[in-house]
Amino acid sequence: MAKRVGFATRLGAIAAAVGSAVGLGNIWRFPYEAGVNGGGAFILVYIGCIIIMGIPVILSEFIIGRSTHSNMKAALKKLSPGKKYYLFTYVCILGSFVVIGFYSVVCGWIIEYLYQAAAGHLSSHTPQEYEAMFTGLISNPWRCVGWTVIFLVLNFLVMSRGIEKGIERVASIMMPLLFLILIVFCVNSLLLPGANEGLRFLFYPDFSQLTMRGVLDAFGQAFLSLSIGISCLVTYSSYFKDDTSLVKDAVTVGVLDTMVAILSGVMIFPAVFSFGVEPTAGPRLIFEVLPGIFQQMTGGYVWALLFFLLVFFASLTSTISLSEIPITFLIEEHKMSRPRAIAWTALFTFALAVLAALSFNVLDDIKLWGKNIFDMMDYAASNIFMLLGGLFTAVYVGWFLDRKVVHEQMTNGGRLKGTMEPFLIFCLRYIAPVSIVFIFLYLTGII
Repeated sequence: MAKRVGFATRLGAIAAAVGSAVGLGNIWRFPYEAGVNGGGAFILVYIGCIIIMGIPVILSEFIIGRSTHSNMKAALKKLSPGKKYYLFTYVCILGSFVVIGFYSVVCGWIIEYLYQAAAGHLSSHTPQEYEAMFTGLISNPWRCVGWTVIFLVLNFLVMSRGIEKGIERVASIMMPLLFLILIVFCVNSLLLPGANEGLRFLFYPDFSQLTMRGVLDAFGQAFLSLSIGISCLVTYSSYFKDDTSLVKDAVTVGVLDTMVAILSGVMIFPAVFSFGVEPTAGPRLIFEVLPGIFQQMTGGYVWALLFFLLVFFASLTSTISLSEIPITFLIEEHKMSRPRAIAWTALFTFALAVLAALSFNVLDDIKLWGKNIFDMMDYAASNIFMLLGGLFTAVYVGWFLDRKVVHEQMTNGGRLKGTMEPFLIFCLRYIAPVSIVFIFLYLTGII
């Protein structure tokens, strides 16, 4: 087995961790959830969720990974010898495959639209034509599978370059570009007529529009937006250097991830209000609504191209982190070379992704509880695997992990102050588990 390497720089490590967290959940799902839950009030609750649940769970994953410099299974064996906690690793690995399986299909759609934007095919259409364009894409098995495969090939090409030359280098380039494009978009949206109405909706806290379900949506969005629960950040933090401040990096990841979500709202809401679109457009937003808005803007070709480039960057950095979970596991637990581990991971991923891509056309008759294969994978990833993983991580670090390990990692062996340690333990023992259980009960329709 090759010698274990790590991230070369702190900036590269943070870029990779932020890239793992930032994805479609920030750019599409956050504005949608804010739209259906009253805007500003939802955002305040969301920020509170990040502070009391999101950042503590991020930090707990960092502690597990950096304390052992190992994959999830080896880390749990080292931290709790003789216990069977390490068996939960297989839930995380299966969860990562399920997420990549359906997520890469959406990423394939994004590449198709990036191509269409570059070719100038997203202009001068009616809303009905945009709807027909998207329907035509997902109903065509060759196009749907083809773009999914192209995306996965790009994903595993990055993985083949390793930690420093692949993951760290791509994240260090894509994440600054993502923020730059977002800021440019926000400036343009703020200059649109009627932008103030969109900003008022986004930031004015009208608590009369926020229900208990909206509060639970905010908790769920905070949890899913950060991509916690399936050991992505355990894997990445295992490559952190020992002098890294885990508290500072966890806060940085939480803050930057939240900034992307809020900036996405600033990008979208002034535009939808300016052009008379409902802020609750939902799943149609990216592929049907926004292309129609871009064509009404001055320089619509450029805005459409930049937007789908932005979403592509967010998508790729997320799937890279998901892919690293099984790859690191196979390298360290089964003594595989990195190329062989990538090949096995790619094979299983391609199989799941093709099934998900075909669920809108060839396999559309296959349903389980009224959901096709794609929707079942989406449901399982969001409502089962990530929530179970987050619950396990919070309870394990909060209740079962030796407090000496927690203190050692938070203070870097006593060199840093551990003022956040009591807050962390309180959140992990009580707030995070209770919140996750409520989210699970809500998302599964029990309450």
